[in-house]
Amino acid sequence: MLFSDSLREATKESWQLSLNHPFVQKVVSGDLPLETFKNYILQDIYYLKHYGKVHAFAAAHSDDFHIAAKLAEKAKKTAEAELTVHKEHAEILQITEAEIENFKPAPTAYAYTSHLYRASLSGSLAQIVAAMLPCYWLYADIGLTYKDAKPKEKIYQNWLNTYGSDWFQESTQEMIDLLNTLAEQAGEAEKEKIKTQFIIAKEYELAFWEMSYTFETWLSEKQQI
Repeated sequence: MLFSDSLREATKESWQLSLNHPFVQKVVSGDLPLETFKNYILQDIYYLKHYGKVHAFAAAHSDDFHIAAKLAEKAKKTAEAELTVHKEHAEILQITEAEIENFKPAPTAYAYTSHLYRASLSGSLAQIVAAMLPCYWLYADIGLTYKDAKPKEKIYQNWLNTYGSDWFQESTQEMIDLLNTLAEQAGEAEKEKIKTQFIIAKEYELAFWEMSYTFETWLSEKQQI
């Protein structure tokens, strides 16, 4: 069994919950309110800005120049591609630059990016890659699982097409292969740390749907409503 297969096995319940979350299901059907999707896009734009930086941290951790170069390139291409799609969505949803500039992330978005930075500052290259991988892998899986979906809203079709595309599937497989290669060089104690990083990040992916769907806010903001 590949190391990546063991990670999927360890997160199978979370994975199914993610694929079947009401947010995802209503994107697939086209029934998700656009205001809810707008909330998700704003949270994800915030997340991706930090996600790109974490790729750079990973590149700096690598002693292998080719791996470092690949991660740096992936940081650039992934961020550019996803943020371009989000920019298109932002225009459709009438999200202004001021909204993006002044945006305050929900607790889950803030905590998820903080987890990625913690892996970057205190973990090995393999641990950083493990923390980054669920974002790639889950979205790629959604793209494949729902590739035949025909949501009523065009913006949702575009979103699904992005993650079902060949370039995103290939990019995801590269990250899976990299983690498997790094895991082959790791001892059992290190493998457990790698696994922990992956599991926590996968839980945050599931929480990200819930955060977006429920318009999660900080507790003090709820008291003001």
